[in-house]
Amino acid sequence: MRYLILFFIGIPFIASAQLPSKGMFSLGARTTYNSFSHDGNGLGAGAHFRIQLTDRINTEWFFDYISVGDEDIKSNYAHIGWSVMFYPLKDQSYPKRIQPYVSAGHCFDYNKKFAVRNPENSMDRWGSAVQGGVGTHINLTERFDISISSLYMIHLTPEIGSHIHTVDGTPVVEFGDHSHSDLEGHLLTTISLNYKIGQLWGRK
Repeated sequence: MRYLILFFIGIPFIASAQLPSKGMFSLGARTTYNSFSHDGNGLGAGAHFRIQLTDRINTEWFFDYISVGDEDIKSNYAHIGWSVMFYPLKDQSYPKRIQPYVSAGHCFDYNKKFAVRNPENSMDRWGSAVQGGVGTHINLTERFDISISSLYMIHLTPEIGSHIHTVDGTPVVEFGDHSHSDLEGHLLTTISLNYKIGQLWGRK
């Protein structure tokens, strides 16, 4: 709801929106929704910074913490990585209010799974993943934008397996390593608020 409020407040300033210049450094705060995961759906938060290399290529360096799961097993993920954002629209002759992009990148991730009824029963691992998808900036002012993206993340490291069986009518959770990586993944839908601090290079 707070994002919608900020969006409507910013509508009067949309006419002044401009593309970020190359060399621009930006900071952002993000909320991410995890879906299509075998661990379940969940919500997380994080932050990132951007460094734009050229008029059509930007980079994003991010950190996310996401919690998913159900009444028996919780799974917490921490992602730290980077993405390259490519702007396919070539025409730079007018300020763009909506600025779509294609994104791809890599991250390192930490995953910890634990039994809800017995948090000490847990297992964790470090791994890596790749992600790719599409997004768009909604430029509200020259320096402020809201960005929305949907990236599918594929884990390159074997996932933590889990099994639930019943002992005397009580569910018991067991964790273990998968014998191989099956390239399982999940969809990450992110909304972020971003502010352009200034140009690192390319000042006129």
